[in-house]
Amino acid sequence: MFDRYFLLFCLAILTNGATQLLAQNPIITNQYTADPSARVFGDRVYLFPSHDILAKEGKGRVGWFCMEDYHVFSSANLSDWKDHGMIVTQNKVPWVKAESYNMWAPDCIERNGKYYFYFPATPKDSSYGRGFAIGVAIADKPEGPYTLQTEPIKNARGIDPNVFIDKDGQAYLYWAGGNIYGAKLKENMVELASDPVILKELPTKGLKEGPYLFERNGIYYLTFPHVENKIERLEYTMGNNPLGPFNNRGVIMDESTSGCWTNHHSVIQFKDQWYLFYHNNDLSPQFDKNRSVRVDSLFFNDDGTIKKVIPTLRGVGSTNATKEIQIDRYSKISVKGVSVAFIDTADRFKGWKTILNETGAWVQYNSVDFGKKTLKAVSAKAISETGGTIQVRTKSVDGPIIAEIKISKNKDWKIKKGKVVNFQAGLQNLFIVSKDGKPVEIDWISFE
Repeated sequence: MFDRYFLLFCLAILTNGATQLLAQNPIITNQYTADPSARVFGDRVYLFPSHDILAKEGKGRVGWFCMEDYHVFSSANLSDWKDHGMIVTQNKVPWVKAESYNMWAPDCIERNGKYYFYFPATPKDSSYGRGFAIGVAIADKPEGPYTLQTEPIKNARGIDPNVFIDKDGQAYLYWAGGNIYGAKLKENMVELASDPVILKELPTKGLKEGPYLFERNGIYYLTFPHVENKIERLEYTMGNNPLGPFNNRGVIMDESTSGCWTNHHSVIQFKDQWYLFYHNNDLSPQFDKNRSVRVDSLFFNDDGTIKKVIPTLRGVGSTNATKEIQIDRYSKISVKGVSVAFIDTADRFKGWKTILNETGAWVQYNSVDFGKKTLKAVSAKAISETGGTIQVRTKSVDGPIIAEIKISKNKDWKIKKGKVVNFQAGLQNLFIVSKDGKPVEIDWISFE
């Protein structure tokens, strides 16, 4: 099923060390990621996104989406993410046009101890038909290594595959291609067990793609991005069967205020809470073909309908007080005297900085876990051309001061420390406040 070159590729994946990432929104900051398929396997969440790169002459279509491979990430707490490395790349898939750069939105699911990774791509010749086909790779572990099937799934023509296994064990495959399609899968998970059907009870006008189906309390939710106006918003329907009929119920997430033309998502339940994974162009605000994955909590009404999700910078999960607290991913911000900017516009993967320049200006950062052991000092990576002082408070902007940090006059990033004078154990909301209004730029703070 694979040649010796692919075997070497698999061995390379085995020896590829995982990269540790600390995350708020966006949750992945070492590369561009989009179209997140999140799955709960065991006690961890595994994330299978597409991987945006910047097209250039001879490498994709300049000014358009460009993807050549897939990575997998995982987390036990939704705050700390590991990059397990590349699992599939276009030039190792036997049936894929190696220079197409169309490795679009994927999905993955577990069955009988095996992990099945589904991905769309452009076939290398007409024997596979026109447009996109859907391939499968199989592994013994979510992070791989994955063994590629030599042929795509027959009669599954399109993009954005999504797979669902019902409580009775029947598996279904969904995909997009002008319409949204669904079909049963055979037990082997690599062949269709029924002819594809068009899921018709969806909006008839505007682009629909990225189907994602999940079940809750006997209700099947078919969710999808839809262009109602000019850019995509996330919508959903509800039904009592995996292939419908479905009833349109509304919007999960409105169009992005950033103007990012696409959105793409998945919905999971993890440790008694539901979450929506989606993407935006946080790390590439001027070019929305390079996107980044986000996650926010999702809630239901008593009748099973979904409450609209409002995107946040803070995201989900708690942040360990002894790790870098990126206060630019704030929960709330004062009306005046605070701004957020990239640390380095030439390398946006370095993230953002918070700029305080008015007395009493503040940012609020929720859910910092101080644990039980007393922490005695706080550090800030900061810069100030005038020198200035910031306060760290809990409870509220006027709440107890737990530390004060004096930032000396400097033109380069320095680590400055302050003494913790009023330690607060457990989970706390922090308020970083400008004491004197002198301009201070802060990358992160951390306790020790």
